[in-house]
Amino acid sequence: MPMKSTSLLLAFSLPALADDADLAQKLANPVADLISVPVQSNYDFGIGPGDGTKWTTNIQPVIPFDISRDWNVISRTILPVIDQQGITPGGTADASGLGDTLQSFFFSPQSSTPIWGIGPAILIPTATDDLLGGQQWSAGPTAVVLKQDGPWTYGALANHLWNFAGDDDSGDVNVTFFQPFVSYITPTKTTFTLNAESSYDWSNEQWNLPLNFVVSQLLKIGEQPLQIFAGARYYLETPEGGPDWGLRLGVTFLFPK
Repeated sequence: MPMKSTSLLLAFSLPALADDADLAQKLANPVADLISVPVQSNYDFGIGPGDGTKWTTNIQPVIPFDISRDWNVISRTILPVIDQQGITPGGTADASGLGDTLQSFFFSPQSSTPIWGIGPAILIPTATDDLLGGQQWSAGPTAVVLKQDGPWTYGALANHLWNFAGDDDSGDVNVTFFQPFVSYITPTKTTFTLNAESSYDWSNEQWNLPLNFVVSQLLKIGEQPLQIFAGARYYLETPEGGPDWGLRLGVTFLFPK
């Protein structure tokens, strides 16, 4: 983003290189010992017969806890705020509000190669409108494994959810999520990331497979580090009426220990 004044150039600066190589590496690691709050907005186009749009802003706090000298527990929360418009003719599917919250806990060794974590994932029916969530309590296992080799990070995150309580009329939840990812960090702490956020609905035998390409930049405002990011995604496969493509942008607030 071009800077328009000297004051902006002073306020938004690349961090000093000494400690921030480690910070950039931690940002690429989903189970790093780093408190962060990503705010990720996704704007999807071409949904349904009405050629509608859907804006989903995910608030995603990540909080690690030391449970021993050798182990951490990393809490990862995804709370979506959704606005969908024009998906169906007449606006019958228009809705705004909260979606369902995904809460994951990863038990991860503090030192291991490759890096890994495993634990439970719980889908909490926090949706404020029937159109924005499944009204089902669901749970299952989640795991992540990755390797960091110089500027490269590559690995995969997965979970599987089954419903165990909630509205019987909403249908069963039996969904596998699989996210392979690879990223490259430049000397200026610009990160290029490619991932596929694939999910398979076993009940309806349907894939949803967006491929995301995102560019991130580590910055500081005063002494506060943060990462801004933007990118695009293309849906290789979706359920009938799913989006064609979308945009992603946001900011990650960082709180190093």
